Amino acid sequence: MITIYRFIYDIAGSSFYSDGTIQTEKFDGILLCCGHHTIPYWPEPFPGQGKFRGEIIHSHDYREPFSYIDKTVVVIGIGNSSGDIAVDLSRIAKEVYISTRTGTWVLKRIWDKGEPIDFVFVNRYMHAIRKLAPSWLINKTYESRLEQNFDHGRYGLKPKHHALAQHATINDDLPGRIVCGSIIIKPNVARFTEHDVIFEDGTTVCNVDTVIFGTGYSFQFPIVEDGNLIPVTDNEVDLYLHMYPPQLSPRNNLAVIGLIQPVGSIMPISEMQSRFYCEVLAGHCKLPKIQKMKKDIEKRRAVMEKRFLKNRRHTLEVDYVIYMDELAKMIGAKPNLLKYWFSDPRLAYTLLFEGLAPYQFRLNGPHAWAGARDALLGMAKRTFDNSRTRRTPETMKSTPINKFFYFVKMTKPF
Repeated sequence: MITIYRFIYDIAGSSFYSDGTIQTEKFDGILLCCGHHTIPYWPEPFPGQGKFRGEIIHSHDYREPFSYIDKTVVVIGIGNSSGDIAVDLSRIAKEVYISTRTGTWVLKRIWDKGEPIDFVFVNRYMHAIRKLAPSWLINKTYESRLEQNFDHGRYGLKPKHHALAQHATINDDLPGRIVCGSIIIKPNVARFTEHDVIFEDGTTVCNVDTVIFGTGYSFQFPIVEDGNLIPVTDNEVDLYLHMYPPQLSPRNNLAVIGLIQPVGSIMPISEMQSRFYCEVLAGHCKLPKIQKMKKDIEKRRAVMEKRFLKNRRHTLEVDYVIYMDELAKMIGAKPNLLKYWFSDPRLAYTLLFEGLAPYQFRLNGPHAWAGARDALLGMAKRTFDNSRTRRTPETMKSTPINKFFYFVKMTKPF
């Protein structure tokens, strides 16, 4: 493992520890790609936690379920990791409990007719609907659809906040495990005893073997100027476009990649950030001056604070469609939808209604790919056929969803 020991502000060089010696190398630019799921976050200890004689771990250290055969486990938190771990353990442990302060809305990985959820919600059409319709109506419609999957109140999960005010918990199996009693939902922990966990409603789980904290992560950058160059406070950090420390302007040759929490996939955004960084470093794209950078940071933060619950989990939120299009436009890689409606309507339809696959941004601009159009047009069929491994006259009657009619039907309340 290489650890950056110290950065010089002009990025003239960086120092590494190697077998106890310091080695210096010079670089034109530096990318920090350590993500934000590396430092486990532990909340303030609950009363009596220090006296608890069972095992306490963070979800970061969970590896496999077989160590928990016939054990009683309490999982604290109900984010994606907590949900996955609880489901995993529910098939092998004696008892599994999830403790949640606020509850959550649960989103499945597949939507109507087995369509992958990204194909339904991460596209330009749905983005336009969310932008034009009032937020109360969007939340009401969305929550109504989620409640059709299962009644969140009946299952002890329904929160006070609206569905779009939090980063969704994605889990296909959680409702089924709750209804068969393999997972039991509990309120927040009140206190620990030597062997038990007592909850705020007065109920107690006795003889607990393990408590798993699924309480998220923190992030810091101590490898760079001892954390002073990119300071982090309560999981908030000032980075222009979630990438650039403003104080390094106008050099802009150090950037952070993947320090985002999108409503969508992280990896395509990380690739787009890397492309953007290379265009800036090569001088093909100019960034604004430091004051404009700072104003932009505050503006983005205000937008996300208005939309999401105020907590550590939502400090890095970005909207996948908006953010990808924004970076792509700045480097000349955003597809011109209006142009394609006249010159290539089939492609335009795909760009509007299908999932926002990253090769949309290889149609034009730097490092365009000649195969991008064919890849986009075949995307729905490839995804559809991937699961149809048994082909008979009956199964071959099924065809991909016509997204235009499907979306019109799905969004008719708007």
